[in-house]
Amino acid sequence: MSDVYKKFSPELYEAVYQVEEEQDGMRLDQYCASFLPSFSRQQIKKKIKDGEITIFKRPHHPHKASVKVYHREQVEVRTPRANLEDEYWDGEKIDLQVDPEIVFEDENILAISKPAYMATHPSGKHLFNCATVYFENLYKKPIYSIHRLDRETSGVLLLAKSSKTAQICTSLFEKNLVSKIYFFVAHNDTEEIFPITAKERLGLIENFVPRNYNHCFTESSSHGKHAETTFFHLHIDSDYIIGLACPKTGRQHQIRCHAAVHGFPLVGDKLYNGDPTIFMRFKDMEATDEDHDDMVLPRHALHALALKIAYPSKENPSIYKTLIPKDLRIWMEENIQNLSMPKLRADIEKVIHERFYEKKY
Repeated sequence: MSDVYKKFSPELYEAVYQVEEEQDGMRLDQYCASFLPSFSRQQIKKKIKDGEITIFKRPHHPHKASVKVYHREQVEVRTPRANLEDEYWDGEKIDLQVDPEIVFEDENILAISKPAYMATHPSGKHLFNCATVYFENLYKKPIYSIHRLDRETSGVLLLAKSSKTAQICTSLFEKNLVSKIYFFVAHNDTEEIFPITAKERLGLIENFVPRNYNHCFTESSSHGKHAETTFFHLHIDSDYIIGLACPKTGRQHQIRCHAAVHGFPLVGDKLYNGDPTIFMRFKDMEATDEDHDDMVLPRHALHALALKIAYPSKENPSIYKTLIPKDLRIWMEENIQNLSMPKLRADIEKVIHERFYEKKY
């Protein structure tokens, strides 16, 4: 299966695929499953029945799911947004922010404050509410992702206006010439003293469900990949910790994994809360009242607060900052004891200044 054409818009995703020689004679629904991994077989059959999947130059539409495809034929897939990316909490649809704030922009770089639930770029069934899709439709030109944030994580995200700029900046992430500060709210189940530097290695385990669950291994283990995160606390009460996380490496779910293994899982984290099956129930729209009570928040409380990158040069780096998002701010004011927001903001600015303006990479 090879891509011939793809087009993303806020309301419709269109793609054309060409049948490879080894796929000759496959059923149409089986062939489509190879490039629609987030859709169940029944969902694929429904798309075929509804005429959203068609084989070029075949006269009869809609096709049957059992019809066979042949080498070099082209299959078109159209996916309307409809309710595909709606998010719900406790039975009610969440009012999503779909227009990201621009933090900085020039002819090469676009720095935005990504809202929670917006994907960085199209992936799986998340094809519409994506940062690259939003700005490609706004500017009518290709926009390139430089790095990524988890879909539920909000905050500073860098995009490029050319593939050349994207390659340059991506290499800076790979060379550790980027520093990041994340804001988090966590459950207070730890006896450790801050600051805490976590060095557990991170990796997947084959056949574990859910498959995107990253496991922690000891620093001396041969399993997983090296990872390092330093955590600072800003405010602590008997139930919650508000703090900052400074990851030295950039592994998937790194901050969430390290926080959980050290006894302070993030509020709202459906994967690393001690029972990863909660994630599957939310994914399948089967979350219980108890699941909602355990999560407290609709999304995990993690926000990419600030980023420093050696661009345009190491001697002249760029620093991008965002504010604590509204949903986390409101929740903290309602649930955290003796919290002073002015003091919290002042403490954050102090850490950003110390780590970004007074220190080298």
